[in-house]
Amino acid sequence: MTTTLRPESPEAPAPGGGRTRRWQICANGRPVGALRTTATPRGDQHWGNISELEVREGHRRGRATVGALAAEEVLRGWGCSRVDADIPEAATAARRLAEALGYTERMRNMAKGLSAGAGLPPGLTARPVDAAGYPAWLAEAKAGYLHDLCASGLTEEQARAKSDADHAYLLPQGHATPGVVLRQLYDADGGLLGSLWVALRQRDLPDGRPLAWVMTVEVDPDHRGRGHGRSLMLLAERECLAAGVRDLGLNVFSSNEVAVGLYTSLGYAVTNRVFGKPLC
Repeated sequence: MTTTLRPESPEAPAPGGGRTRRWQICANGRPVGALRTTATPRGDQHWGNISELEVREGHRRGRATVGALAAEEVLRGWGCSRVDADIPEAATAARRLAEALGYTERMRNMAKGLSAGAGLPPGLTARPVDAAGYPAWLAEAKAGYLHDLCASGLTEEQARAKSDADHAYLLPQGHATPGVVLRQLYDADGGLLGSLWVALRQRDLPDGRPLAWVMTVEVDPDHRGRGHGRSLMLLAERECLAAGVRDLGLNVFSSNEVAVGLYTSLGYAVTNRVFGKPLC
């Protein structure tokens, strides 16, 4: 029995200047499953992604394994230096397959339905990031993201390319980018405690409702451990509700146990896990 990939649809452009294509997994020429490959530029590199992997017939015959390995070859041919696989939380068999193929968990996606917005604790205020403060905010945001990417297993070169590309793509007009909330948290004496970045419409859910996304939550190192991360998350929820958005998601690096604990305590649940590995 021969398992191969066959194009299911034409190649299409992907956000950020990438490319994507959906494939059929075929056994002796007969479709038994499908998957999608996507390549996205990250500076002078390309990153691959495998998603929508499913096997409809012949489970436990190695078809998912062959399909995933064939998808990796497609991504190598597209010039990708590493690959991520997005795996729904309920897909435990897919997680086992990823681990068997040398992938390691890098991130978790978590989400929550919002019903009521809480106010900030007494003495704390939130202010928008303006044009004057944006360069310093951006430098700090990129430095924090770079640190987290390196901690998740990327090389410094890969992490820097991804950080630069992501911020340029997501904030094309800086602090004035439409649909973006940039806030900084201050204490009663005007001291800066931390900052928040929320995209109010990251994507649409299957029923058409908008899903907002926490891009960064950063607490100043001198003020950590005092509940300010929780305050920033409650601020994010309040900003979403004020914009009419009732679903909020986020990425958290799996190694960041403190952040995972915070989000879980606030009612966020894991919806998806991202596993990755180098291709070269």
